Amino acid sequence: MKLVEKISQTQGPFYTFEFFPPRTEQGFSNLLSRISRLADLNPLAINITWGAGGSTKEQTLELASLTQKEHGIDTVMHLTCTNMMQGSVDSALRIAKETGIQSILALRGDPPRGEEYWIPTDPRFTHARDLVSYIRSSPEFSDAFSLGVAAYPDGHADSILGEDEEIEHLKAKVDSGADFIVTQLFYDVDNFLRWLQKIRSRGITIPVIPGIMPIQTYSTFLRLTRLCGTHVPDSIHTDLELIKYDDQKVKDYGISLAVKMIRRLVDEGGLKGFHFCTLNLEKSVQSILETLGWTPSHAKIHNKLIAESFGVTEQHLATNPDLIVTPASATSSATNGLVSHVTKGDTGIGEANNASTWDEFPNGRFGDINSPAFGSQDLWGGFGRITPGGSRPSTLDDITALTLRFLTGEITSYPFSAAPLSVESQLILPHLLRLAKHGWWPVGSQPAVDGLPSGDGSVGWGPAGGYIYQKPFVEFFASSTIVERLERAIGEVKGIVDFLAANNAGELKTSVQGSERNAVTWGVFPGKEIIQSTIIEQESFLTWKVCVFVDIWACLLSDLTQDEAFSIWTDWASQFPPNSQERQLLEDIRDTRWLVNVTHHDFKDPGALWRFIFEDIGLDDASLT
Repeated sequence: MKLVEKISQTQGPFYTFEFFPPRTEQGFSNLLSRISRLADLNPLAINITWGAGGSTKEQTLELASLTQKEHGIDTVMHLTCTNMMQGSVDSALRIAKETGIQSILALRGDPPRGEEYWIPTDPRFTHARDLVSYIRSSPEFSDAFSLGVAAYPDGHADSILGEDEEIEHLKAKVDSGADFIVTQLFYDVDNFLRWLQKIRSRGITIPVIPGIMPIQTYSTFLRLTRLCGTHVPDSIHTDLELIKYDDQKVKDYGISLAVKMIRRLVDEGGLKGFHFCTLNLEKSVQSILETLGWTPSHAKIHNKLIAESFGVTEQHLATNPDLIVTPASATSSATNGLVSHVTKGDTGIGEANNASTWDEFPNGRFGDINSPAFGSQDLWGGFGRITPGGSRPSTLDDITALTLRFLTGEITSYPFSAAPLSVESQLILPHLLRLAKHGWWPVGSQPAVDGLPSGDGSVGWGPAGGYIYQKPFVEFFASSTIVERLERAIGEVKGIVDFLAANNAGELKTSVQGSERNAVTWGVFPGKEIIQSTIIEQESFLTWKVCVFVDIWACLLSDLTQDEAFSIWTDWASQFPPNSQERQLLEDIRDTRWLVNVTHHDFKDPGALWRFIFEDIGLDDASLT
């Protein structure tokens, strides 16, 4: 059924859940199990995002088709204008229609990677309203879909328009044929209610569904609000500042905050529907709905008359089906209940590895490739973009100089990080500087940690009262000469050090066996099994090798997918004219350098990794630069 029709038929509160296509096959499989469990909460629909630049087109279509056709969950498929010609739009809509999808969220989309500004591929699809108008004017699709559009209560992050102009753009989308609105995430309820009243006064009367994103971790909250241009009230910043090193408290705060926001929006704004941005996690959303009393388990339960089948007339069963239970009906209900709750592919058992909670703390540079949240995206599939910051490198020394400026804090961002160097990485700053000075440009790292409290301001994570352990690792770009020297040195230390190295051509060199999984960050917490938040293995490295991107220094989840590792260099090079010295340099680096990860297994010795690199490999050998 079309979403707008379901909304009109719904009397009480309703909610929708948003998911993005996971980065790995394991994550994809586990997400289907997760969606199956969340479906028991009776969402009005679920949303599947469309990656920036159409980067997840195939996965979006596959996931949306599975949830709609095979799982029978009404699905809203996101569709963007970016990198889309008319034929591509028609193809996507045709697949959606054939699989039973009846609702589309039409978006302009973010610029493709490597482009700072959004430029339409097809001039017919420059704005979301163009996409809406096209669908509404198509004889094949005009009546097939309920069409939603996005709205931005805090203003669009990429827009230079004022609020009045943005509202006019929103009205143009509505006038083009949209019949529901989903808003960007927000945390300022006062501003949202003011904005809602303002758009209503402009004649926008279709349903508005507020976007609610529960705070999962402090670092993710900062990243997403920065990328989305979200206004955060000072009171929230103050509250989080006091608990930012306790991940469990942050998550609990996020649940409590969402509940308070929703209650105000219901009471003061008269809203009855909400759109939850899950980030492919489930526990927070479930807890919010349970606290609100909106889940099926909170439905009013009536006492039932227990009757023998032969003593109950058909008239009784027809007029009071919910008040009478017979042996036959009880058996049927129990059987159906068991079938509806069977899920496949759940990863892990026990408290920490419970299917719904095992990846609730998605910290860590690599994470777990089995998690649906591995490589989490920003809202509506956006991948957060970076720019070269005005630098014009023409020599390898220029790249080194720029890296050193970032590491020392002279600049707070550069092409490989949109955020300043994290406190954790500052613990090993002298070693990172030494690497950079020799042209081994570090792009990811963590220090050795042996049982520091989980509330530690530099390396802490997870619930309070726990202890954190880390194996040291460093990730850097290096020449083939260095990789060869590294291979020889690894062979001499007999398993205490491992490495992975990959280049843009797809070659892989490693001391790690294909099935080996190396936990490099883990936590021990009261009343829980050991939680492994960072795992390095071949598959995750091959996924992450193209993910040297925003926030890697802060140990956040990266945003990119496989085969984009070296695209940072391509993106950077694309800022300069063809055949320019800068472009030739950056493309040559992309094609000749290797991305290398070196992990030392002795987490009790904070200097072990660095002695291996500086002494065993021989960093100061000039021939290795």
